[in-house]
Amino acid sequence: MGKDIVVGLDLAKNVFQVQVNDAQGKKLRSKKLKRSEVMEFFAQLPPSLVGMEACGGAHEWARRIGSCGHQIKMMAPQYVKPYVQRDKSDARDAGGIAEAVVRPAVPAVRIRTRAEQELQSLHRVRELWQKQRIATTNQLRGLLAEFGEVMSPGAKKLREQVRAWQGRAADGMLRQLVEDLLTHWSALETQLSALEARIQVAHRANAESRRLDTIPGVGVLTATATVAAFGNASTFASARRFACGLGLTPREHSSGGREVKLGISKRGNSYVRRLLIHGARAVVKVRMSNPKYANDWVVKLAQRRGHNIAVVALAAKNARRMWAVLRSGQAFDADYAKPVAGTAD
Repeated sequence: MGKDIVVGLDLAKNVFQVQVNDAQGKKLRSKKLKRSEVMEFFAQLPPSLVGMEACGGAHEWARRIGSCGHQIKMMAPQYVKPYVQRDKSDARDAGGIAEAVVRPAVPAVRIRTRAEQELQSLHRVRELWQKQRIATTNQLRGLLAEFGEVMSPGAKKLREQVRAWQGRAADGMLRQLVEDLLTHWSALETQLSALEARIQVAHRANAESRRLDTIPGVGVLTATATVAAFGNASTFASARRFACGLGLTPREHSSGGREVKLGISKRGNSYVRRLLIHGARAVVKVRMSNPKYANDWVVKLAQRRGHNIAVVALAAKNARRMWAVLRSGQAFDADYAKPVAGTAD
């Protein structure tokens, strides 16, 4: 086998499938590998272009296989699927990956470092505990509502009213269940506070994250989550493509020369997109109530088109700003203006 070798690797938990093609796309070899055989196979293979889908464990395998001298191209599964022929099987999946990896039109997913994955893990666990906290408070409300105790909205009022109910409730199974749920709720609050403190430490230690934090509407959570997911955004050629990658640009359904723009696509990283929209919502709320920002573009947009449209527009703009900050290595400057060509200093 020569140096122009293309390998499609279908990742799995225990049984992996590889297909080796030559430079012309002709299949040279197809093989099943156990998990313990994967690294031995690639260590014996000459430097090759290795394609794989972005899925669970893909970044770790990309780092390991890349250490053997191979060039790794990771791709989103939706871009690989059109190249899979006939019915699904591991061998056909590996063949489709080998076909897709040589196509310039198929975009590559950036391979994250171990430190970035660890930072992303903090966000994943925080998201899980937040969901558990919401589930716990909903369970409290539901149990008490079954016995005629309807609680007011809001976590603070809920805790106060539950404690008041406990003071007048008779001892019994329900009272003990409510106490157990309150204890679990308090434990989740403690865990979340400790986890967010660790995210703060990681934020202060990362220069790129600190620069992103200078953008209005981009806080510590958004900044660290963006750096963990996209690094310095080098895989995106422009700010618009970065916003597209976050699903903040319109979907299009055009035909016959008639352009139709729909709502935002909601593709890509939903977690970062959600944080951006929450941050933008806070900015719009403050500016709408402050006469100082009466002539601000986002305030005028909110008055003309509605609050939610203005929030999403600001989130999309902040995504473009984040790309510019990451690519330039400079903090955000609200008064920045590009110099006009031909003007003297």
